[in-house]
Amino acid sequence: MENKRVQDSSITVVQQMTHQDANLAGNVHGGVILKLIDNTAGIVAVRHTGGNAVTASIDRVDFHSPVFVGDLLRVSASVNFVGRTSMEVGVRVEAENFVTGQVRHTGSAYLTFVSLDEKLKPRPIPQVIFETDDEKRRSCEAQERKRVRLEAVKAGKQNCSI
Repeated sequence: MENKRVQDSSITVVQQMTHQDANLAGNVHGGVILKLIDNTAGIVAVRHTGGNAVTASIDRVDFHSPVFVGDLLRVSASVNFVGRTSMEVGVRVEAENFVTGQVRHTGSAYLTFVSLDEKLKPRPIPQVIFETDDEKRRSCEAQERKRVRLEAVKAGKQNCSI
């Protein structure tokens, strides 16, 4: 199994938001954005693993500003960290008013994917090669998020009296 660089699986998806994507307030519905986040991150996971990968969790999603009907939504995703059978994919969401050229950072998310074999059992995946300072920084931050997640799971099991 050959290791892969972050850029080997990174992707940016661009889609114009329409009235069909709007919520009752007239802005783009958060669920529409979440679906695009999950789909884009899933492409990265499959590209990196070279096989089936499924969403195990969405660790955190932050919406910084609204997305409006007519905006171009740019969803960029890349691998932040790789374990033995799972990985974290980071996603950045930007909205562009293509008339004015104004670009806004509208959201960020961290998703964990697990690679599965033909029998739907977790399978080992290639390690990732971090080449830039930004990629290395994101990897360190991802490792800390993983540590916090595992501690929370452990604490939750210890506190359960059932």
